[in-house]
Amino acid sequence: MRVAIAGAGAVGRSVAAELIENGHQVLLIDKAPVSIKPERVPDAEWLLADCCELSSLSEARLEACDVVIAATGDDKANLVVSLLAKTEFGVPRTVGRVNHPDNEWLFTEAWGVDVNVSTPRIMSALVEEAVAVGDIVRLFTFRQGNANLVELTLPDDSPYVGTPTGLIPFPENCALVTILRDGQVYTPDGEQPIESGDELLFVASAAVEADLERLLAPSRHPSE
Repeated sequence: MRVAIAGAGAVGRSVAAELIENGHQVLLIDKAPVSIKPERVPDAEWLLADCCELSSLSEARLEACDVVIAATGDDKANLVVSLLAKTEFGVPRTVGRVNHPDNEWLFTEAWGVDVNVSTPRIMSALVEEAVAVGDIVRLFTFRQGNANLVELTLPDDSPYVGTPTGLIPFPENCALVTILRDGQVYTPDGEQPIESGDELLFVASAAVEADLERLLAPSRHPSE
Protein backbone atom coordinates (compact mmCIF):
# COMPACT_ATOMS: atom_id res chain seq x y z
CA MET A 1 0.00 0.00 0.00
CA ARG A 2 1.28 3.47 -0.89
CA VAL A 3 0.60 6.18 1.70
CA ALA A 4 1.28 9.91 1.51
CA ILE A 5 1.56 11.82 4.77
CA ALA A 6 1.19 15.60 4.75
CA GLY A 7 3.17 16.92 7.69
CA ALA A 8 6.60 15.55 8.58
CA GLY A 9 6.60 16.61 12.21
CA ALA A 10 6.79 14.19 15.13
CA VAL A 11 3.31 12.80 14.44
CA GLY A 12 3.85 12.32 10.72
CA ARG A 13 7.24 10.69 11.20
CA SER A 14 5.94 8.32 13.88
CA VAL A 15 3.06 7.20 11.67
CA ALA A 16 5.43 6.79 8.72
CA ALA A 17 7.85 4.63 10.70
CA GLU A 18 5.01 2.39 11.88
CA LEU A 19 3.58 1.98 8.37
CA ILE A 20 7.00 1.21 6.88
CA GLU A 21 7.59 -1.40 9.58
CA ASN A 22 4.32 -3.00 8.47
CA GLY A 23 5.55 -3.20 4.88
CA HIS A 24 3.94 -0.11 3.30
CA GLN A 25 5.47 2.55 1.04
CA VAL A 26 5.35 6.02 2.57
CA LEU A 27 5.91 9.53 1.22
CA LEU A 28 6.37 12.37 3.72
CA ILE A 29 5.54 15.90 2.52
CA ASP A 30 6.34 19.14 4.33
CA LYS A 31 6.93 22.74 3.27
CA ALA A 32 9.33 23.55 6.12
CA PRO A 33 12.96 22.66 5.33
CA VAL A 34 13.63 22.12 9.02
CA SER A 35 11.08 19.28 9.01
CA ILE A 36 12.77 17.38 6.19
CA LYS A 37 14.84 14.89 8.15
CA PRO A 38 15.38 11.77 6.04
CA GLU A 39 17.70 10.31 8.66
CA ARG A 40 14.75 10.04 11.06
CA VAL A 41 12.78 7.77 8.70
CA PRO A 42 15.37 6.60 6.17
CA ASP A 43 13.10 4.17 4.32
CA ALA A 44 10.49 6.82 3.51
CA GLU A 45 10.36 9.06 0.45
CA TRP A 46 10.60 12.78 1.26
CA LEU A 47 9.25 15.80 -0.58
CA LEU A 48 9.84 19.46 0.30
CA ALA A 49 6.60 21.07 -0.89
CA ASP A 50 3.46 22.88 0.21
CA CYS A 51 0.84 20.16 0.59
CA CYS A 52 -1.95 22.70 0.08
CA GLU A 53 -0.76 23.46 -3.46
CA LEU A 54 -2.26 21.42 -6.26
CA SER A 55 1.04 21.41 -8.14
CA SER A 56 2.82 19.96 -5.11
CA LEU A 57 0.31 17.14 -4.81
CA SER A 58 0.69 16.42 -8.51
CA GLU A 59 4.43 16.20 -8.02
CA ALA A 60 3.78 13.79 -5.16
CA ARG A 61 1.68 11.61 -7.53
CA LEU A 62 -1.22 11.44 -5.13
CA GLU A 63 -3.30 9.63 -7.72
CA ALA A 64 -1.04 6.61 -7.13
CA CYS A 65 -1.69 6.60 -3.37
CA ASP A 66 -4.09 4.29 -1.59
CA VAL A 67 -4.28 6.51 1.50
CA VAL A 68 -3.50 10.14 2.28
CA ILE A 69 -2.97 11.17 5.89
CA ALA A 70 -3.28 14.88 6.68
CA ALA A 71 -1.16 15.11 9.82
CA THR A 72 -0.01 18.71 9.98
CA GLY A 73 -0.45 20.88 13.06
CA ASP A 74 -2.83 23.16 11.15
CA ASP A 75 -6.47 22.06 10.88
CA LYS A 76 -7.09 24.29 7.85
CA ALA A 77 -4.22 22.67 5.99
CA ASN A 78 -5.44 19.20 6.91
CA LEU A 79 -8.88 19.97 5.51
CA VAL A 80 -7.46 21.36 2.27
CA VAL A 81 -5.20 18.35 1.79
CA SER A 82 -8.05 15.92 2.40
CA LEU A 83 -10.40 17.72 0.03
CA LEU A 84 -7.84 17.95 -2.77
CA ALA A 85 -6.79 14.33 -2.31
CA LYS A 86 -10.37 13.13 -2.60
CA THR A 87 -11.75 15.43 -5.30
CA GLU A 88 -8.73 16.09 -7.54
CA PHE A 89 -6.81 12.83 -7.24
CA GLY A 90 -9.48 10.27 -6.34
CA VAL A 91 -7.59 8.89 -3.34
CA PRO A 92 -9.66 6.00 -1.94
CA ARG A 93 -9.04 6.74 1.75
CA THR A 94 -8.20 9.93 3.62
CA VAL A 95 -7.41 10.39 7.29
CA GLY A 96 -7.45 13.85 8.87
CA ARG A 97 -5.76 14.87 12.10
CA VAL A 98 -7.87 17.19 14.29
CA ASN A 99 -5.69 19.49 16.37
CA HIS A 100 -8.39 21.66 17.95
CA PRO A 101 -11.54 19.93 19.27
CA ASP A 102 -13.74 22.87 18.20
CA ASN A 103 -12.93 22.03 14.58
CA GLU A 104 -13.87 18.36 14.73
CA TRP A 105 -17.31 18.96 13.18
CA LEU A 106 -15.61 20.11 9.96
CA PHE A 107 -13.72 16.85 9.43
CA THR A 108 -16.42 15.04 7.48
CA GLU A 109 -16.94 13.63 3.99
CA ALA A 110 -18.00 17.12 2.86
CA TRP A 111 -14.34 18.11 3.25
CA GLY A 112 -13.06 14.84 1.84
CA VAL A 113 -12.24 13.28 5.22
CA ASP A 114 -13.09 9.60 5.52
CA VAL A 115 -11.73 9.21 9.05
CA ASN A 116 -10.85 11.93 11.52
CA VAL A 117 -8.46 11.39 14.40
CA SER A 118 -8.92 13.75 17.33
CA THR A 119 -6.30 13.44 20.07
CA PRO A 120 -8.50 15.11 22.73
CA ARG A 121 -11.39 12.75 21.92
CA ILE A 122 -9.14 9.69 22.03
CA MET A 123 -7.66 10.70 25.37
CA SER A 124 -11.07 11.36 26.92
CA ALA A 125 -12.39 8.06 25.55
CA LEU A 126 -9.48 6.16 27.10
CA VAL A 127 -10.13 7.80 30.47
CA GLU A 128 -13.85 6.99 30.29
CA GLU A 129 -13.15 3.45 29.15
CA ALA A 130 -10.98 2.91 32.20
CA VAL A 131 -13.54 4.04 34.77
CA ALA A 132 -17.03 3.79 33.27
CA VAL A 133 -19.21 0.75 33.99
CA GLY A 134 -22.54 0.27 32.25
CA ASP A 135 -22.08 3.31 30.02
CA ILE A 136 -21.35 3.40 26.31
CA VAL A 137 -17.92 4.88 25.57
CA ARG A 138 -17.43 5.89 21.95
CA LEU A 139 -13.91 4.99 20.85
CA PHE A 140 -13.97 5.58 17.10
CA THR A 141 -16.27 6.82 14.36
CA PHE A 142 -16.47 5.18 10.94
CA ARG A 143 -17.45 8.10 8.73
CA GLN A 144 -18.37 6.10 5.66
CA GLY A 145 -20.52 3.59 7.52
CA ASN A 146 -22.28 6.00 9.90
CA ALA A 147 -21.29 3.70 12.72
CA ASN A 148 -19.12 3.83 15.83
CA LEU A 149 -16.78 1.50 17.65
CA VAL A 150 -18.08 1.61 21.21
CA GLU A 151 -17.24 -0.08 24.50
CA LEU A 152 -19.41 -1.04 27.46
CA THR A 153 -18.15 -2.66 30.67
CA LEU A 154 -20.82 -5.08 31.89
CA PRO A 155 -22.01 -4.23 35.43
CA ASP A 156 -22.55 -6.84 38.15
CA ASP A 157 -26.32 -6.37 38.08
CA SER A 158 -26.80 -6.76 34.33
CA PRO A 159 -29.64 -9.18 33.59
CA TYR A 160 -27.46 -10.85 30.96
CA VAL A 161 -24.52 -11.88 33.17
CA GLY A 162 -23.81 -15.51 32.25
CA THR A 163 -25.99 -15.42 29.15
CA PRO A 164 -24.60 -16.77 25.84
CA THR A 165 -24.24 -13.96 23.31
CA GLY A 166 -26.50 -15.75 20.85
CA LEU A 167 -29.42 -15.43 23.27
CA ILE A 168 -29.07 -11.69 23.90
CA PRO A 169 -31.52 -9.55 21.88
CA PHE A 170 -29.05 -6.91 20.75
CA PRO A 171 -30.60 -3.98 18.84
CA GLU A 172 -30.54 -3.88 15.06
CA ASN A 173 -27.59 -2.05 13.51
CA CYS A 174 -25.40 -3.33 16.32
CA ALA A 175 -22.79 -6.10 16.31
CA LEU A 176 -20.75 -7.46 19.21
CA VAL A 177 -17.25 -7.94 17.80
CA THR A 178 -15.01 -8.71 20.80
CA ILE A 179 -15.15 -9.60 24.48
CA LEU A 180 -12.17 -8.54 26.61
CA ARG A 181 -11.79 -10.46 29.87
CA ASP A 182 -8.81 -10.81 32.21
CA GLY A 183 -6.38 -9.68 29.55
CA GLN A 184 -7.74 -12.15 27.00
CA VAL A 185 -9.64 -11.54 23.78
CA TYR A 186 -12.69 -13.71 23.13
CA THR A 187 -14.59 -13.94 19.86
CA PRO A 188 -18.36 -14.04 20.41
CA ASP A 189 -19.59 -17.19 18.69
CA GLY A 190 -23.15 -17.28 19.98
CA GLU A 191 -22.29 -19.76 22.74
CA GLN A 192 -19.75 -17.57 24.56
CA PRO A 193 -21.44 -16.17 27.71
CA ILE A 194 -20.73 -12.65 28.93
CA GLU A 195 -19.63 -12.09 32.51
CA SER A 196 -19.59 -9.24 35.01
CA GLY A 197 -16.70 -6.90 34.28
CA ASP A 198 -16.36 -7.93 30.64
CA GLU A 199 -15.42 -5.14 28.26
CA LEU A 200 -17.72 -5.54 25.28
CA LEU A 201 -16.75 -3.93 21.99
CA PHE A 202 -19.51 -3.20 19.49
CA VAL A 203 -19.84 -1.65 16.07
CA ALA A 204 -23.13 0.21 16.31
CA SER A 205 -25.01 3.10 14.83
CA ALA A 206 -25.36 6.13 17.08
CA ALA A 207 -29.13 5.70 17.06
CA VAL A 208 -28.99 2.42 19.02
CA GLU A 209 -26.35 3.29 21.61
CA ALA A 210 -28.91 4.29 24.24
CA ASP A 211 -30.91 1.10 23.54
CA LEU A 212 -27.76 -0.94 24.10
CA GLU A 213 -27.14 0.75 27.45
CA ARG A 214 -30.72 0.12 28.56
CA LEU A 215 -30.47 -3.53 27.48
CA LEU A 216 -27.23 -4.39 29.26
CA ALA A 217 -27.36 -1.97 32.20
CA PRO A 218 -31.05 -1.22 32.87
CA SER A 219 -30.51 -0.19 36.50
CA ARG A 220 -28.20 2.59 35.34
CA HIS A 221 -30.29 3.55 32.31
CA PRO A 222 -33.99 3.08 33.10
CA SER A 223 -36.44 3.40 30.22
CA GLU A 224 -38.02 6.82 29.83
